[in-house]
Amino acid sequence: MTHEEAVLALRAAGCVHAEDEAAVIWETYADPGARDGAVADRATGRPLEQVVGWAAFGRVRVALAPGVFVPRRRAEAILAPAVALRPDARVVVDLGCGAGALAASLAVLLPDADVHGVDLDEAALACAGRTGGFTVHHGSWWSGLPSSIVGRVDLAVAYLPHVPTSRLPEIHPDFRANEPALSVDGGPDGLDPLRAVLADADRWLAPGGAFVTLVSRDQAAVSDLEVLASDDDDVVVAHRRG
Repeated sequence: MTHEEAVLALRAAGCVHAEDEAAVIWETYADPGARDGAVADRATGRPLEQVVGWAAFGRVRVALAPGVFVPRRRAEAILAPAVALRPDARVVVDLGCGAGALAASLAVLLPDADVHGVDLDEAALACAGRTGGFTVHHGSWWSGLPSSIVGRVDLAVAYLPHVPTSRLPEIHPDFRANEPALSVDGGPDGLDPLRAVLADADRWLAPGGAFVTLVSRDQAAVSDLEVLASDDDDVVVAHRRG
């Protein structure tokens, strides 16, 4: 299959950015057979990032595998405000790290920090281990972290599941069919994971420590958290321990 044939095949499968996707496949695979297989796999509806095994995020390349949550580029908005809030952070955690997009990025942006990522999804954690740059832990939110950092976390971040359950059908079908619902379902109003994290935040955060996440504009209006940055759709918010 030539590059032009791949573009036509991807376009016929409904890929809006067929030229860009073909370019990523060609960048990833030198073997013609592997390229043909990747085009066929993408044409089934599997997200491109899962097909090629990586996703670009900030200044890092995140390892991915089929069935693992694909990092959303919108979550990059968390990075700059979080680093600006605690540029001196020495202990950093990414709650629900998935394949490690935020954790790996913060390891680059805060090179002197001890960075930890925690997640329930074993497949995602295997990807996080390949992404590298931080210590990986299995568990639910704070409870998966080592007890040695209780009360010592200077900066915590998360791209939490925040889609209201009733709106899950609005997610693009490629992602809906190939990612765990747990990675996107935020409960009736989309804020259940945020409440769970905040409930135990002050026990884990150091004095002056902060937790930073991203919510929708409507959710920010009812979350009672400090607004760090916003655009038309998303708001970066923070909780600080006094």
